[in-house]
Amino acid sequence: MKQILPLILIGLTSSLIASDRDREIVAATLILEAGGEYVDGALEAVHEVIQNRAVNRRMTKAEVCLQRWQFSCWNNRSIDDGIRKAKTHPRWNEALRITYIYTNYTNGADHYHAHYVRPYWADLMTVTAIIGNHIFYKQ
Repeated sequence: MKQILPLILIGLTSSLIASDRDREIVAATLILEAGGEYVDGALEAVHEVIQNRAVNRRMTKAEVCLQRWQFSCWNNRSIDDGIRKAKTHPRWNEALRITYIYTNYTNGADHYHAHYVRPYWADLMTVTAIIGNHIFYKQ
């Protein structure tokens, strides 16, 4: 519990100070990465990876989302185009709500991939959860 409490506080703090634009970037990432997954916890799990990376890397959640080659939804897409597309999704408001909360569907995951690919790093990590079409890992 001692290790979880600081993460909860950091998660709550970063949610409180994020700009509306940052929150839109995170919500758009959730939609563009897992918006078609209607399994319980699918969007939350992607948010957990973003949150855990933000803590580990000492970055904002929006900075994590936009890091080069980290989330395929941003490869070759402008921020404005991504947000515009995500806002048309029926789960947009749900994704925005998730940016304010802390959950633990993935047991601390900081990486994930779709089940139909096998990235080079997967064998070096521990599987923490499988949610819908995504496999979640931590180092």
